[in-house]
Amino acid sequence: MDLLEPNGRRTKKTLATVRSHALRLLPFVLSSAAFFTLCPPPLEPGWFSALMKCLPILSLTFFVLIHGISQGGPSPYAWKILLGLLFSAAGDACLVWPDLFLHGMVLFGLAHLLYILAFGLRPFQIRLFLLLAVLGGSAYVFLLPYLQGILVYAAGAYTVLIAAMVWRALTGARRTPYGRSQARVSSAAGALSFMVSDGILAVDKFCFPLPHAQLLVMASYYLAQVLIAVSVTQPSRIDELWKVE
Repeated sequence: MDLLEPNGRRTKKTLATVRSHALRLLPFVLSSAAFFTLCPPPLEPGWFSALMKCLPILSLTFFVLIHGISQGGPSPYAWKILLGLLFSAAGDACLVWPDLFLHGMVLFGLAHLLYILAFGLRPFQIRLFLLLAVLGGSAYVFLLPYLQGILVYAAGAYTVLIAAMVWRALTGARRTPYGRSQARVSSAAGALSFMVSDGILAVDKFCFPLPHAQLLVMASYYLAQVLIAVSVTQPSRIDELWKVE
């Protein structure tokens, strides 16, 4: 058992694990740097821009998959995160072209749905639910005068999904009698960063231009996705229950 291991051995094991994770995240770091260097926002529509924008997220799917293989196969939690990342990458590609914005919203909505399922639906935490419902509703009411046509409904549905994703992530990060899971704290921080990224994007696109908006959107978005991706390195509460069953 880990508790019976000498402190020096546990420290070496922890350092080895950190080095392993850092090496597997190196493609994400390099591809993110390449994106901001070669295709600094605002992006010009084109396949090169789409590829460079998607590469950091695709590298995170590589991270999740390789970590899962090293553990004997991705867990149910990791599979949902991996699929969510793939839908996100497809959404990223669509958002490069303004005409495909709605398609991108749908794909990101599916990604949020997968993250919601990964984070789990219990416990409910009614007060946190009400808080996120009020925040999401307020954001939608703020955007509503600037929306037209199908975006009125699409933005409403997307707001529900992003708010629900943040709610489930924050619920999982709560402190329990057994402590607080670092993995769930990471996914909660990622969900909040995702909400910030989407908020900046929505205001800049639909309401009024914000300074350095696209740079802030992409920086907070990549931060969100890497925080959610690294949460697979520790067993989630759902995975632990699944193993017991």
